[in-house]
Amino acid sequence: MRTRILCCLTALILTVCFALPVMAASVAQGKCVSYDDAKKVVVIEEFDTKFTKEHKYGQPTGKQASFDLSEALVGGGTPKAGDVLRIAYNEKGDKKMATKVMNVTKTDIMRK
Repeated sequence: MRTRILCCLTALILTVCFALPVMAASVAQGKCVSYDDAKKVVVIEEFDTKFTKEHKYGQPTGKQASFDLSEALVGGGTPKAGDVLRIAYNEKGDKKMATKVMNVTKTDIMRK
């Protein structure tokens, strides 16, 4: 009986340990360069994590990245060029599939 409980606990611990990295999404933040509503693809210019008074969301890096929003929950309305977006995504092959998109420009809690 004790061996059976130990085996079940070990299996549960291993399952959780291997599942956690898979469930974690990557996050990108940047200014919306373009949004194609028909294809549900957004292109952003990524920001770094060097926050200053002039760049409260980070400084532009010059790198552009595109994300597929077809399966994403989008908050703050449809992205428009110039909006600052925060995107949680997972990579599937060579595509970045967004799971959640926050339009920081329209839901900025720092303005209050």
